Amino acid sequence: MTPRRKLLEEYKHKKGDIRKRLREFRKIGKGSAEDIFTELCFCILTPQSNARQCDKAIQELKKKRLLFKAPAGLIYPVLKGRSRFHNKKAEYLVEARRSFDRSILSDGSVLDMREKIVEDVKGVGYKEASHFLRNIGLGKDVAILDRHILKNLKRYGVIDRVPSSISVKSYLNIEKDARAFAKKIGIALEELDLLFWSRETGEIFK
Repeated sequence: MTPRRKLLEEYKHKKGDIRKRLREFRKIGKGSAEDIFTELCFCILTPQSNARQCDKAIQELKKKRLLFKAPAGLIYPVLKGRSRFHNKKAEYLVEARRSFDRSILSDGSVLDMREKIVEDVKGVGYKEASHFLRNIGLGKDVAILDRHILKNLKRYGVIDRVPSSISVKSYLNIEKDARAFAKKIGIALEELDLLFWSRETGEIFK
């Protein structure tokens, strides 16, 4: 069986769970302003960090009523040991309360939304903005180019190597190629992301 055929077989077995997760993301996107902001905060925490640990940090911040009003000094102890660069990311969460405007999620294309998020929200680059949009049900045409995804794109010949860092131009080029690959094999880009991620982590999370 060819690698591509194996991928399609794996997708066939996981498709139901993947699509269920994507429906859950769409519900978040239709939820309250707090639900959407919570997802943004999660995506701010994830760079170079374990997603499960970041989610635990977010849940604890919500339980202690720190996420939406507390200063950075009360937030960073909860992040410590769960998200790298916890001091800086605590500041980013606080700043995001001021800089993120939910109204941009109904203005223009998803790619336009992403540009605005990257421009407005400190600590958020293309990967984090794409992650956020996917996690609120708007990720159909964007790629989350983390190490798990890049590793698999290399495996299937979409890219020649996994870059140590990605410029904006490179991100957009790789994303374009990933989009073309997804179309060629008949798997939606947002589904392909969760398929690759589950392969590397053993679960369909977010």
